[in-house]
Amino acid sequence: MNLPNKITVSRMVLTVFFLMCLFSAGVGAKVLALGIFTLAAFTDYIDGRIAKKNNITSDFGRIMDPVADKILTLSAFISFASMGIVPEKIVVIIILREVLVTSFRLKALISGKVLSASLAGKQKTVSQMIAIFVILIFMVLREAGQETIPFWTEKTESYYFQGILTMMILTAILTVISGVSYFLNNRKYLSARN
Repeated sequence: MNLPNKITVSRMVLTVFFLMCLFSAGVGAKVLALGIFTLAAFTDYIDGRIAKKNNITSDFGRIMDPVADKILTLSAFISFASMGIVPEKIVVIIILREVLVTSFRLKALISGKVLSASLAGKQKTVSQMIAIFVILIFMVLREAGQETIPFWTEKTESYYFQGILTMMILTAILTVISGVSYFLNNRKYLSARN
């Protein structure tokens, strides 16, 4: 297994530790969850950079890199929904888009066609990552405000939840637009038999 593939696998392993910390009580656990997610997100950048720089490609990497990305981001959003931080309906929209597009890309890849991400898809990914970072920071601040420095109030929480909702609606819109755009740009492969 080459280095980029090892880094991709590490992202999936980091996702497990991220979830363990996310569901653990205490501000320290939330800070650790934020740190692990940051590291996992960085591995997505670094494995692609190493692969391109050294011209290292493999079927495993082409298939597992997008899968590892989705495992990380969808795990975060599903966790936030289960905690009541983000609306479940928005998370369902994000899951449907990611599953449909990733399945389509993998099917095309198995058939020997590499379908690259569109600009809308990249913007969607950035919006999702920003949303997750902001929510994790929100969780750290809330834990700190309740445990250590008593600055967290119901009014503060209300403002944060309104901000998160606005951000998630924007993320959902970009997610839907990128999904529609992706299928329109690659519609010639939809009816392909191979």
